[in-house]
Amino acid sequence: MGVSTLVPIVSCLVACANAHTRVNNPVKDITGTQINCNVNGATAIPQTLEVPSGATFEFEWYHDVRGDDTIAAVTASPFPQRSRSSVIASASSNGNGAVWAKIASEGLSGGTWAVDKLIANKGCHGLTIPAWIAPGEYLIRAEIIGLHEADVAYASNSARGAQFYPSCTQIKVTCSGTTIPGQNFGFVGGYTYADPGITYSLYKLPTIDPYTAPGPTVWSPSLKAKRFEV
Repeated sequence: MGVSTLVPIVSCLVACANAHTRVNNPVKDITGTQINCNVNGATAIPQTLEVPSGATFEFEWYHDVRGDDTIAAVTASPFPQRSRSSVIASASSNGNGAVWAKIASEGLSGGTWAVDKLIANKGCHGLTIPAWIAPGEYLIRAEIIGLHEADVAYASNSARGAQFYPSCTQIKVTCSGTTIPGQNFGFVGGYTYADPGITYSLYKLPTIDPYTAPGPTVWSPSLKAKRFEV
């Protein structure tokens, strides 16, 4: 089975955005810092996208060039098998440490995987920037997790394991919100191979187990799980 390489483009309304890094190889070792923002993810770029709270922030994923297939058919069929999530952190953190808060997540619901919607939308998925967020500069991190080899943990067999596709984008939020996200989740140490959303078998037919995305629940100022548009 081939390994997919997905590259995200980000836009807000009709504007183009610049990613923290455009490199987006699959990450399988969740103990290293590449799990934060992918390969070369610690390298910032000069541009920052200004976005108001309440705006729809759109991620677009593709293989090699914009407009090609989102996910290779060999990995998308017969088991659509990817979840996705978005988290946010202060830009000054550079994504390192327990600095992230999850603001959206989608996996398996009613027999439909997040990847089904992603393919139907030609590689695009949208996120509403929460109205409560305080103005300032942030990293917003999109992640797709490939589960087609996740029945065995990478720590047990480096030829297999879940495939993570994280990518970070620099944004400047303009709004009247007052809350700085305070979930304080860190991917290094927060993701473990014992997590049922990371070591997970798609091949328990005729039915598969319910799927829970790894990491924390979606965060809101009330500390209650809250789902935003994804």
